Order: sequence, then structure tokens, then C-alpha cells
Amino acid sequence: MDRTRLLSVRVLELAVVAVVGGALALGGAALLGKLGSRTTIQQVSPLGGGGVGNVMLQAPTTGALTAEQIYKRDAPGVVKVTATDALSGSESLGSGFAIDKAGHIVTNFHVVRGATKVLVAFSSNDQIAGTVVGLDPSTDIAVLKIDTHASALTPLELGNSDAVRVGDTVYAIGNPFGYVRTLTSGIVSAVQRQIKAPNSLTIDNVIQTDASINHGNSGGPLLDAAGRVIGVTSQIYAENSQQGNLGIGFAVPVNTVRNITAQIISTGKVAHAYLGVSTVAITRQLSKLYNLPSAGLLVGSVDGNGPAEKAGLVGGTTDVVVGGESYRLGGDVIITVDGAPVSAFGQLRDAIARKKPGDKIKLGTVHNGSVKSVTVTLGQAPGG
Repeated sequence: MDRTRLLSVRVLELAVVAVVGGALALGGAALLGKLGSRTTIQQVSPLGGGGVGNVMLQAPTTGALTAEQIYKRDAPGVVKVTATDALSGSESLGSGFAIDKAGHIVTNFHVVRGATKVLVAFSSNDQIAGTVVGLDPSTDIAVLKIDTHASALTPLELGNSDAVRVGDTVYAIGNPFGYVRTLTSGIVSAVQRQIKAPNSLTIDNVIQTDASINHGNSGGPLLDAAGRVIGVTSQIYAENSQQGNLGIGFAVPVNTVRNITAQIISTGKVAHAYLGVSTVAITRQLSKLYNLPSAGLLVGSVDGNGPAEKAGLVGGTTDVVVGGESYRLGGDVIITVDGAPVSAFGQLRDAIARKKPGDKIKLGTVHNGSVKSVTVTLGQAPGG
């Protein structure tokens, strides 16, 4: 940021720093209706400042690139976002990146929340007025639109966040503390994390990384070794008054971002269909030990008075530890979704993402050896 501003700190139990031109306390809530992969909730803080059409969905690039090659290829598509709230006089600084030649820019919701004026810069010497196309506080994603010639835009290629594995090399490009287009690198530290969204829902399947991420990186891309976007950097973990990088950063997975941006560009808003279950994929060891189906999603919990509970789905009652992982047994096992076999959380999530609140989804389930079919009328995600 060319003009760095000290941001207020709100100390919570593990000290969450919330920044959007002032203190922004991130709440929590379930992406796609709290489908919930089994994960550990982290107390974190938003980073400083906080397809449809021509969205890039190219075939995967083969082979890893050097850090220099990734920077030369992707840095031109990364921008600095400055959002001003005329009423409070506050200014929020963050990052973003182009996703198509039509001028659409992805950034974080908390970067532009409440903004009356948004400026997008490709360097330290230019600023283009940006229009907010749509916002989704449930996933901390926003889409902006700028009016510029297509030749000035370098859309970044979107990857597949479901393919990300712990230990993968990753790169972040953003504007930490105003230092334009800074490249940092690291590895994927964990996957399937949960973080709090600005509207107190939970964002699922978040990527954790030790790549250096600081205030001003918000909304920038997290890239894989081939230079594809696998996430949007959104939050960092901060302890007490520490506002710098501690090696614990979080990025909203690009498969979520792709769905959200497509809805925003198409309609200007996002409707999150809601099932209301927490699930975990059945492993081979779990299946053998407890005589469960060889593949499927074990329902750990069911939200009270949610769509799944109303349809008769049942959560687990007994906690066990297998292979160092905790599971809750005794509930339903989901083995098919709309007739298609399901063995991973992402398959259920994607099936929900293709639907709207009020749509029906047909689940094939197994409970105590009994197979049955359950039709659920999906709801609207709470707060979403």
C-alpha cells in the first residue's frame, strides 16, 4: 500500500485481528449451507484492507514453473484495490486479480465492504474506477468491474482446489503493506480448514499456507506450482497484538470462488443452497473396522430444524478415533447424490452448488445396513 495505515486491533481469546478500514470482526458460517467437512475451526483475522462469460477455465498446465516464470506470467493480472467509505472517511487497501477480458476483478468482500468509492490499480502510477458487481459475505468474495481495453487485462488461469495436497508448493502475489505485486512462496500447510466469514457463517475447505501473507494481501491469488489460482488469500492468524505474518494464512478455495463469481456475474447476487449436515469421507480402515460401506460420506451431525433433519437424516452418536482422526459413528452414510456415487465431500458440495434454495436433492443413504432414498428440499443458508 502506498499509504499504510495502522489498523485497529480487537483482541479475542486467540486474538483475532479484523481489518476493513477499521475493526471488522469476522463471524462464521457454512459455505453452501454448512455441508461441513470435518475440520478444525481456526480463530483468524481478515487481511489488511482489507464461470460465466469469459472466465478462465483452461485445461491444466502441465509441469511446474519457476518462481520467476510464475511472476512474469501472473503478476500483470494482479491489482491493488483501494476502497473508500465517504461516510466514515476510512480507507481499505487490498489486492485482487483479473478473471476475464471483460474487466471482472475478484477480491475479498471485507476489502470493499461499505465502500462508496473503489479504485483499481495495475501499478503505482494508474488508478481505474471500479464498480462493485456483487458481494458474498458468506464466502468473503466480491467481484468488481473496470472499464478498460481488453489488451490491458491478463486474466489468471483458475485451477482445481480439490486437487491440492498438503506439501504442495504455492505462491502468493499481492500488495502487502502497499508493496505492489509482491511474490512470496511456501507450501500448503493443511487443507479442509474452516474459517469465519464476515457474516458469521463458516467457509469450508479452506487452504492453509505458510507462504508469507500480510495486511494488503487480501483478495490476491494463491497459486499452484503451474501458476494456476487455487485460492483467494483472505485471512491470517494473529496472536495478541501481532499483525504481521506468523506463517499461518488462509485462502478461500478456487472451486468455491468459481461458483460464487459465476453467480455474481450472471445475477449480481449469490443464493447459497443449504443442506445442513456435517460429513466426512469414509476411509478403507474405517469401513473395515466398523462394517461401513466401502465409499460414502459419514454424516457426523445434522443441523437442528434444517432441511436434512426435516427429511429424516440422522447424525452420529458415538465418537471414535481411527488412524489418528476422530469420527462420529451411528449416523447415516450418504452413498449417492442425485443417483451418482459420492465418496468425497467435494462431490456433495458441488451438487449443492448447482442448485438453488427450494430445489430438491435426492440422497441414497445407508443406516445400520438398511439402504433407502431420501429427498431433501434445500433451504437458504442462514445469513447467506
